[in-house]
Amino acid sequence: MKVAIAGDHAGFEYKKVVLKWLQEQNYETADYGPYLPESMDYPDTAHPLASAVESGQYEFGILICGSGNGVCMTANHHQGIRAGLAWNVEVAELIRQHNDANIICLPARFIDIDLALACIKAFLATPFEGGRHGRRADKISC
Repeated sequence: MKVAIAGDHAGFEYKKVVLKWLQEQNYETADYGPYLPESMDYPDTAHPLASAVESGQYEFGILICGSGNGVCMTANHHQGIRAGLAWNVEVAELIRQHNDANIICLPARFIDIDLALACIKAFLATPFEGGRHGRRADKISC
C-alpha cells in the first residue's frame, strides 16, 4: 500500500514517528514535509499531498497539524479527496467505513502519539462499506 504523509510545524514530531512506523510496516511512503520544525504554512504541504492522492499516485494520505482542521479544509478543496478529521479510533474507522475517506487528518495538539498511531492503524485497516454509504459518498463531489 502506498501512503503519503505531510503536516505543519505543530505536527512535525508526530509526522516523524508515523513515517518511521509506516516504513517499519513496509508501506511505500512519501514525505511531503515539513522537513524542519520551524513555523510554516500548512497549505504548502497539504496541497501537494492531496494532489498525489487525488491522482492515484498514493492510495491514502495522512495529514497532521495542530487542530487537524487546517490541513483537512485544504485537502478537501481537491475534487477527488475525502479528508476526515479523526480524534479517536472509532471516528478513524467511520471516516473510512462510511465516508470512503482517502486522507486522515489528525490534531497533534489534542491527541497523544499513541492514539494518533492507533487512529492511523484503524484507518488503513478499515474497508469502505459501500452500499448506501457509497451513494452518499458519490454525492460529496461537486
